[in-house]
Amino acid sequence: MDPRRCVQDVLRCDLCETPVPPMYCDICHIHLCKACVGEHLSEFAKEHKIVPFEKRGSTTKCPNHSSKICELYCEQCDIPICVQCTSSTEHQGHTFVYIVNILEKQKSVLQKDLQELERLIFPKYQEIASIIPVQRATLNVSSQKIASYISKHGEEMHREIDSIIKKLKSDLADMDSKYFTVLNKHEDDIKHMLSDITQTIADLRKLVNSDDVGLVSAYKSRNAEFRRLPPKLTVTLPTFSPQKIDKQQLSGQFGSLSELSIETKEQNYTLDSSSTESSPPERSLIDVPRIITEINTEYTYDRNVSCLSNEDIWILSNDNILRLYNLQRGLLKSFQTKSGNCAADITVTRNGDLVYTDVTNRTVNIVKNKEIQTVITLQRWIPCGVCSTYSGDILVAMNQIDWGLQSKVVRYSGSTEKQSIQYNDNGRALYSSGGFSKFISENMNQDICVSDWKARAVVVVNHSGKFRFTYTGLPSSTKKPFNPYGITTDSQSRILIADLDNHHIHILDRDGQFLRLIDNCHFKEPHGLCVDTRDNLFVADSKTCKVKKIQYYK
Repeated sequence: MDPRRCVQDVLRCDLCETPVPPMYCDICHIHLCKACVGEHLSEFAKEHKIVPFEKRGSTTKCPNHSSKICELYCEQCDIPICVQCTSSTEHQGHTFVYIVNILEKQKSVLQKDLQELERLIFPKYQEIASIIPVQRATLNVSSQKIASYISKHGEEMHREIDSIIKKLKSDLADMDSKYFTVLNKHEDDIKHMLSDITQTIADLRKLVNSDDVGLVSAYKSRNAEFRRLPPKLTVTLPTFSPQKIDKQQLSGQFGSLSELSIETKEQNYTLDSSSTESSPPERSLIDVPRIITEINTEYTYDRNVSCLSNEDIWILSNDNILRLYNLQRGLLKSFQTKSGNCAADITVTRNGDLVYTDVTNRTVNIVKNKEIQTVITLQRWIPCGVCSTYSGDILVAMNQIDWGLQSKVVRYSGSTEKQSIQYNDNGRALYSSGGFSKFISENMNQDICVSDWKARAVVVVNHSGKFRFTYTGLPSSTKKPFNPYGITTDSQSRILIADLDNHHIHILDRDGQFLRLIDNCHFKEPHGLCVDTRDNLFVADSKTCKVKKIQYYK
């Protein structure tokens, strides 16, 4: 390319030809260098709006007065207006506010809607969609069983009942077809709503970063529409009821299929942490918890555990090696931390990846396909406790690097910070200052539970960071002060806490009410806790270097 051509194509000031002018008049649509801004503003015959070049197009012109810009917003008419509009009869007696205030307020609404869609509504739709293949599979299994029963019963009656068998199978196929039709339509509706939500999220992301007042102010929330979740299908599958064979009344006695019952029930998600609409059936604690098995790790000071499956357990000890154990086969594999430092805490994501925190180099790392990736690097903070949430986010409890007056919990999506939890409604710190031993777990109802060793307390907030309760142990029933370390939660949203000095495990309900102690399993400084999908408890006993599997539910 001709270099002279490139020079000619460089953007220049419209007044003095200075290359690459940094300013722009949003009214006159001309480029300006800083030296020419004053000269341009001296043209008093018309209004001007000088903005940085990258902010060009952010000013809205008044549709009624083309030479004016919209600096105000009419709350009654719900539209941007210019100063001249305020004196018109159309806006007489109306309330006006600065448009920048409306912009900030509307962006807050956008951000709130975006977070609700991404964190709550979209995952709910995904969860509902994931159930349909299970229902379809259940239908197939049930129908296959019924067809088998019909065939076996039909073999006893030979040719006399062939026509009846054919009729019954035809009826079953019709029912299957009807159910499949309902399921397919249900799935299509959900996919359509997921597509709408995905597009809305994409539009909101653009609007959040947009300074176009016209577009932002025109935004109308659809979240109320999306909160109306699809109806819940309740299906009573047909069954086959064989009758004693009587050739005289063969047609009526062979058997019949019950009617296919399909019900739809309206459902909406709720942000109330006390909701039990989707809670699993209530389970009772056994009178005497028992040890199912033990893993003798033979390492120095076992600190934490995290379940990869019901049989495979990650174990963190007081060195720079992370180890995966199988309950039957023993050690499966191990690897050294990326920095060669001792990890502070571990967790397993819903995808089965291991995540650990490194205090020394202030990082959060994830192990994917045998490779360690650093996903979060902190500057003035030290990560300690970590847990993976049901929505796929990572929660990290952290302290200031200089052991100052601050501790907090931060929610991450990948390496992006989504939420910071530090103070209660009165502006007081939720967590103690300093002290590396802070462990964290998320409840089934999305409560965030932090075991704060220095404060000798467990602090629980809801999913939005609002304080719920504090648990400080039961001094009257223990020999030493409450000393909380590892913490985990189970399918009943019960909270389990390792009391290191008293060698107990405390069990609380979701509202912080004490239920019982596990104090009969010969613990010696229980440190880390986790539960598997069957609510079996794994305890890393730091002094004995054993990991114990405990049954505490019936």
